[in-house]
Amino acid sequence: MNFSTIITKKKNKIELSEQEIKWLVESFVKDTLKDYQMAAFNMAVWFNGMTETELSVFTSTMIESGITYNLDGVEGPFADKHSTGGVGDKTSLIFAPLVASFGVKVSKLSGRGLGQTGGTIDKLESCTGWTGEISEERFKEILNTVGLSIMSQSSNVVPADKKLYALRDVTGTVDSIPLIASSIMSKKLVVPADSIVLDVKVGSGAFMKDMDSASLLSKTMISIGKAHNRNVSVMLTNMDKPLGKAIGNAIEVKEAWDTLHGKGPEDLVELCTVAAALTLTQTGKFSDLEVAKQEVLQVLQSGKAAHYLKDFVQAQGGDFSKIEDYDKHFSTKHVIEIKAEKDGYVSFASADGLGYLSMHLGAGRETKEDIIDFAAGIYLNKTTNDPVKAGEVVMTLYTNIDKEESFIKDAQEQIVILDSKTDEQVILKLITD
Repeated sequence: MNFSTIITKKKNKIELSEQEIKWLVESFVKDTLKDYQMAAFNMAVWFNGMTETELSVFTSTMIESGITYNLDGVEGPFADKHSTGGVGDKTSLIFAPLVASFGVKVSKLSGRGLGQTGGTIDKLESCTGWTGEISEERFKEILNTVGLSIMSQSSNVVPADKKLYALRDVTGTVDSIPLIASSIMSKKLVVPADSIVLDVKVGSGAFMKDMDSASLLSKTMISIGKAHNRNVSVMLTNMDKPLGKAIGNAIEVKEAWDTLHGKGPEDLVELCTVAAALTLTQTGKFSDLEVAKQEVLQVLQSGKAAHYLKDFVQAQGGDFSKIEDYDKHFSTKHVIEIKAEKDGYVSFASADGLGYLSMHLGAGRETKEDIIDFAAGIYLNKTTNDPVKAGEVVMTLYTNIDKEESFIKDAQEQIVILDSKTDEQVILKLITD
């Protein structure tokens, strides 16, 4: 087996064998295959893609490079949800309690955020003491007793992907659909799940900027799931606008808690309801998606599922009273109101711009070494298509950093006041297998 033969085949669109793919990935992980060689392979994939068989084997080999989890001793069915990332995206904190309330276990690995706001793990750590660094046995115990558990993704999970992503990042191949799909799915397939719902964000605040590329990524991930006997559905959702009204960490956990008590923003309620309904149909709890949506919405509005979030946080050591008494625990030195300069309907220059403003307020990381301020963030007093009068507050900034004038200028640049409403959908398309 040698790299020259493999790269020649890939350049000429000849399907690689299972043995060749396994050798390639395993050699790269062991450092016997050099970065410049793998970079050449990545670029060949960028141009020529991968067949379904190649992609299935490639993903499996990445998974096998690290540890996997079994859920022996836990009664299913099991579900997972993954978002490709977005501004104000706290859906896992709402989705998981909703699904758990119907008897479906949510077993999930999550990571930290880099850039914009924190990841799910960062948001949960705003409940002092909460940890995702738990053993597999404790993971199972919490699934059995609470119905949901989120564990931090350790360095031993799919190490091939971490090494490969770092190389893609510096060689211009991050945007290869097969490499994106295998990266996401390798981490989703580490934990058993009867249902996987993927929320693929599309728009200015997302990695996928257009529907065509997002649809192709979705179908590729569904194909990988099928090859590994997993039931995968994809929601293509709008990220030209932030999701919900809260952008940050603790402020997003608070919004999730409010939403689980029937007091959430319409867009966030819609997305979480549909995601949960997809899971419940995939796991056989309902046969009809519309019926499932109505049942989930009733549970959400009743507040019956809210305790699952609190129980889960406490089971993993977190002090949930901080969220319940939010104003006492998450005050900031500066509370800055940003007001409309004219009458009209609210829109925003970009979701991405709001995300980076939140990061500069202290809610995200520019480097891995940065420390997140859990209290920092943005609350959108008005959101897309809301009517506004000149002088009314559009958003409130929370920060402990002394750069008020700069923050006000940046926030004003993000506000766009239109003469009429825009056509905004939350869920752009559903794709199932």
